[in-house]
Amino acid sequence: MKKGEVSYLNPENLHMNPAFTNVVTVTGHVKTIYIGGQDAVDASGKIVGKGDLKRQVFQVFKNIQEALKAAGAGLEHVIKWNVYLVEGQSLEQGFEVFQEVWGSRPNPPAITGMFVSGLANPDFLVEMDVVAVLPLDPID
Repeated sequence: MKKGEVSYLNPENLHMNPAFTNVVTVTGHVKTIYIGGQDAVDASGKIVGKGDLKRQVFQVFKNIQEALKAAGAGLEHVIKWNVYLVEGQSLEQGFEVFQEVWGSRPNPPAITGMFVSGLANPDFLVEMDVVAVLPLDPID
């Protein structure tokens, strides 16, 4: 089996946006990591940033990075984000945080953003879940 590979594709007949990739393919020997919805809570379960979308998004990213680390991966391995934003919140503010955290890494993941009427706790303004793929060396 060949080494795992992740390819990022932006077909010429689809709109190219530098913030996301239209198609991501995964082949070969890989570990796929699914991280369930992360909210703006710290390790003790305390809500971080009540009423402050930017602080909540930063906390969500912190939680995602901790989950990725536990699985032996990093942000560069994320191939798909799902972002759930409570209606009335600013998608632009959330995206500013994404750009700051993502930085200059190449190959942004595929992203789906959706507005929802509410989340599990009324103080949550955003929730994100991700799929990451960690290419592995082939097993002989």
